[in-house]
Amino acid sequence: MPACGAGARGVAGVHGDHFPSGIADRGGEPGWPRCPTLAIRAAYGPQHRARRTGVVHGRLARHRPCHRRLSFGGTGSAAGVLLGGALTDGPGRQWGVCVNVPVGLVALAALPVLLPRQLPQPARLDLPGAVLVAAGTASLIYGLVRAGDAGRVSTTAVLPVVGALVLYAVFAAVERVSRAALMDLRMFTRRPVPAGAFLMLVATALLIGFSFLGSVYLQQQRGYSPLATGLVFLPVAVATGIGARLGSQLVGRTGSLTAAVAGLVATAAGTMPLVWLTADGSVYARLMPGLVIDSFGIGVAFVTAITAALALVAPEEAGLASGVVNTSHEVGGSMGVAVLSPVAASGIEHGVADGFTSAFTVSAITATASALITLVLVPHRKPQTTGGPHAH
Repeated sequence: MPACGAGARGVAGVHGDHFPSGIADRGGEPGWPRCPTLAIRAAYGPQHRARRTGVVHGRLARHRPCHRRLSFGGTGSAAGVLLGGALTDGPGRQWGVCVNVPVGLVALAALPVLLPRQLPQPARLDLPGAVLVAAGTASLIYGLVRAGDAGRVSTTAVLPVVGALVLYAVFAAVERVSRAALMDLRMFTRRPVPAGAFLMLVATALLIGFSFLGSVYLQQQRGYSPLATGLVFLPVAVATGIGARLGSQLVGRTGSLTAAVAGLVATAAGTMPLVWLTADGSVYARLMPGLVIDSFGIGVAFVTAITAALALVAPEEAGLASGVVNTSHEVGGSMGVAVLSPVAASGIEHGVADGFTSAFTVSAITATASALITLVLVPHRKPQTTGGPHAH
């Protein structure tokens, strides 16, 4: 979920005189993937990994660390949009990126205190596989960022994407013959992991796309300052955390399928007022309520993505499944901007709202189509709640 620094970039990245410069500092996650999340496999034992995700042998842990993490992410995002606005209004938007350095150092210093001590577990490192999947994902996200930066399909965007596909193909070939494979590719033949990855990809693409479009609309179309834009997005960030918390309860009562469809339908419904966004309409009567409903539905989808991917996999595969979902999160953020920015580019460049309404229309269609795909893709199994504490 967007951390404080990411939220800061969300507001700072669109402060400028024209579109689409600065998309690399867009409303969302950094351009490079956090592939080291796959290291969960080596860092934690099977039962510990499962408890951390809130899923144990196909059952939801009573305390649901999943929704806690997402709720904290919403809180970090809320702080980030305000900090980003303050930094952009003050020392400049570059500080929206630079702030990640001290935040990262503080987090690094806190790790020994916050993380439980674990004895080292012997594990062979699949170095070729790790290098290939990291390079492929980095190349894919770089290509998507370049496409969004240019506002159109260009050679500088296509070549990295093609390179990523080649690297993924080589990775698959290496994993089939490796004695200590990083990933069992048969995992993708079972519905839970592809379903969770799909939900995370779509939810993140929509969330980052909404943040980007909303920020550009407010600052370049309506003349809002970065700090005022951050204040508009404050309830939006909070809504994501609330959706995550209520979504975890909905998953436990109705199952992943119902919760996923409900979240995406809510997102599509929240986008409808934005389809008729005007150049001089009320921000607080149309834009903000629409984005709040969108974010609430996306929060539900986030929880469902994690639950769908992890609830039906073996405990020893939980770390890898988590890595796949997190990678989808990174790719989705870049994909959202790469797809929506060309749609909105012409309207934004000419200072009219037509580009925004077109982009929000594409978003509404995407959410609706994803809800229909979810009916087929997501398993209809209802996770059971375990007894005993599983939170850390």
